Amino acid sequence: MLPLPGPPSDRPRRGPPPRPVPLPDPMTDDLELRLSLYPDPVLRKVAQPVPAFDERLEALVEAMFERMYASEGVGLAAPQVGLGQRILVANPTGEPGDAVVLVNPTIVERTGPLLVMEEGCLSFPGLYAEVKRPERCRVEAFDPRGEPVDREFEGFLSRVIQHEYDHLEGVLLVDRMSVADKHRHKQALQELIDQYKASRGEAPSRRR
Repeated sequence: MLPLPGPPSDRPRRGPPPRPVPLPDPMTDDLELRLSLYPDPVLRKVAQPVPAFDERLEALVEAMFERMYASEGVGLAAPQVGLGQRILVANPTGEPGDAVVLVNPTIVERTGPLLVMEEGCLSFPGLYAEVKRPERCRVEAFDPRGEPVDREFEGFLSRVIQHEYDHLEGVLLVDRMSVADKHRHKQALQELIDQYKASRGEAPSRRR
């Protein structure tokens, strides 16, 4: 297994604070969200804070849940639908009462033993890898109405939250893979790269 990097929130940021990213307007913008697949550059960018809590944010959150459920996922971060904003949604059971929305989240604490569990990712369709994460995490964030959230997650939901939080920091499943998993998925990863290049009219990589 690769060693677990320290929580991104524990690392000091340098330079000026990031500029807030404007949300799409549900009255004028298409909210039929599409998944961004590896290696789309948007997945590598650190997401920026949501500037306002209004009907545009609520519409975007609803659209993210729709995309997540349609893709049979249990979590989704805004960069996975091409939006560089600090929003994540999750629902490990699919029951309405278990839905979680975190806007502008920060993981302030990770506790408990490091547990290994197989993870998949909507941005890496069909790929699974064993990932080591702490059992619990505590998050400070806001809900879509702008109300503060301070909540501790544990178990599978904690893992989902940590996975989606990685996306907000530009950290991907491939970064958490062991050397063995990277080797096992080498061909599939290359196929994703070639598919992305083909979608942009670029020539695929030459096999060696």
